[in-house]
Amino acid sequence: MASDVLRITVLGSATPYPRPGNACSGFLVEGGGVRVWVDAGTGTLAELQRYVALGEVDAVWLSHLHADHSADLLTAYYALLYADLDLPLPLPLLGPPGTADRLAGFLTNGPVRSPVEKAFAVEELYDGHVARIGGLTLRSRAVEHGGPPAFALRVEDGRGRSLVYSGDCEPCPPLVELARDCDLFLCEADGDGPGHHSAAQAGRSAAEARARRLVTHVGPGTEPGQAVVLAAAAYPGEIAHADPGLRFVPGAGRGEGIGAPAGPGV
Repeated sequence: MASDVLRITVLGSATPYPRPGNACSGFLVEGGGVRVWVDAGTGTLAELQRYVALGEVDAVWLSHLHADHSADLLTAYYALLYADLDLPLPLPLLGPPGTADRLAGFLTNGPVRSPVEKAFAVEELYDGHVARIGGLTLRSRAVEHGGPPAFALRVEDGRGRSLVYSGDCEPCPPLVELARDCDLFLCEADGDGPGHHSAAQAGRSAAEARARRLVTHVGPGTEPGQAVVLAAAAYPGEIAHADPGLRFVPGAGRGEGIGAPAGPGV
């Protein structure tokens, strides 16, 4: 049964390609009696099943359509339509404009378009989009990622707890506004180039938003420990790295509910 307590489990945090023991970007958000697969990077479908069957997922949310955040939807499509899963279809999928056509473009192998809508009920995101999945409210804001439509996510439960996921984006006012006073801010820190945060910038965004906790999500070239140190120069609160398999509980007391290993099926 899905947890009533808001929590997020790291399925993978490698970018831009999976590493041994670490899938690409993906997270399992639980709370309010539902489960949401947030970003579906390469390798995350297998990791998802350490904690929950695909047939027990209530919705999927995508930050953007780069493959390291969405590629496992292709294999999820086959699982939903042609495997032995027992679930009502189509599965709600909240994603950027063009999500259905992008999936169909990859999946279609002949003159007839693959029936992606049989597997996924696609709802396109826009700036300010709000969705309610069970007892969770999902709020999306458009953010800057160097070209393609990209979104950040704020998840709130009915008990006043909140978490924010930046997706991939550079520092921008909409992200800070979305993350304002959140309990947990998961901010990627893939580098200094356009379209991404550096670790130091992740710390500054967290400080500007007055986030109560920060979890970094680094790319190649930055060691997790180094990223935490760089972020801490601007952010005075608790900081952790998004190691695969860790579970974070927004709203827990200081030193609690941050970085606890997630047990299978728990």
